[in-house]
Amino acid sequence: MINSGQLAADRLTEIAKISEDGPGVTRLPFTREHAVAVEMIESWMQDAGLQTHLDAAGTLVGRTNFTGATQTLYMGSHQDSVRQGGAYDGIMGIALPILALKELHNEGVVLPFNVEVLAFADEEGVRFPTALIGSRALTGTFDPDVLKLEDRDGISLEKAMQDFGLLPENIPNLKRNSDQALGFVEVHIEQGPVLQDANLSLGVVTAICGIERHSVTFHGVSGHAGTLPMRNRQDALVGASKLISFVHELALNTEHLRATVGALDISPNVVNAVPHEARLTVEIRSADDNVRSEAAQRFEVKAKEIAQTHGLKLNYDRTYAQHAQQCADSLKRPLTAAVEVHAGRALTLPSGATHDASAMADLGPIAMLFVRCKDGISHNPSEYASPEDMGDAINVIVLFLRSFPVWSKTLL
Repeated sequence: MINSGQLAADRLTEIAKISEDGPGVTRLPFTREHAVAVEMIESWMQDAGLQTHLDAAGTLVGRTNFTGATQTLYMGSHQDSVRQGGAYDGIMGIALPILALKELHNEGVVLPFNVEVLAFADEEGVRFPTALIGSRALTGTFDPDVLKLEDRDGISLEKAMQDFGLLPENIPNLKRNSDQALGFVEVHIEQGPVLQDANLSLGVVTAICGIERHSVTFHGVSGHAGTLPMRNRQDALVGASKLISFVHELALNTEHLRATVGALDISPNVVNAVPHEARLTVEIRSADDNVRSEAAQRFEVKAKEIAQTHGLKLNYDRTYAQHAQQCADSLKRPLTAAVEVHAGRALTLPSGATHDASAMADLGPIAMLFVRCKDGISHNPSEYASPEDMGDAINVIVLFLRSFPVWSKTLL
């Protein structure tokens, strides 16, 4: 009998070798590494009896072909990684559904719906300043203007896709029919410690957080560090530091809120001069859009108050916003039931990271299954999910797919 969890581990170890040189895994979209990864993933799909093709957005699709089935359940995740990332983020969500379908295929199981496993090209947004290309193509929300965006070598997204053998002008034709979509289910490492702390291998996601990002600049007046009296200073960094502390304290004391100042630049950035400019970013995440929006308002009010108090000028701009996406009960309930049958208990938790599922929500219902990752480490070469935990996930996917006669009544 096949040990699916160990086979998953072996496959992920093998595909992790398809990487740029350096620590961990660096596999960017529309590169040589991506092309080699597609070949390997395609072999996994064909081993599970799936029909395969590469679409115009660079998504590798593996599809069942059950006669008479008119509806399709979508599963999958992304093949790309961050620079010097781990061997599980994204790619595990491709490998595990394929192995679940391999088990059903080997048993001769015929489902009353088709399943497509999607290996998306670009979710991380590392090579180009955009992301979720493949998922947005399927939902009809792809913005063709992003094809003009360039990587750090000056290569446009359009040129990179063409060099990869794709026809990006055909992306609008990829939009799927929402009336035939049962939904999208994504399997992913948790990227946090909650499951480990609860001593559980699996969890069911309740919502994918909303995100917004702000660019903040305090403008002051530079001066000599030794001769400018403290009471006369218009120190931009002091203003920034007070906002940073406020952001941290508010998030620390607000349930379901994450807020981070991830970038800080000051000018002139020398040891003996008062900074006249401090530029920072504020990123706010919450599975509750109201919580996120209220926090954003409070941060802006505080920034204005700080600027006035310290004689500074302020530029405060929202640069990005993405709404939270709730996981659908119609998929979440049967997924939770499958976890309970397999493990006896199902922990539910929100996702603080965004995923392809957040874009696929524009096509139909979404659900997510989290797999425990060691110490909550992700985007790091030390990222790890055990064969046993991945085996649990594969078993749950099989149970979930087999339970179609029960949960499909709420969808069809």
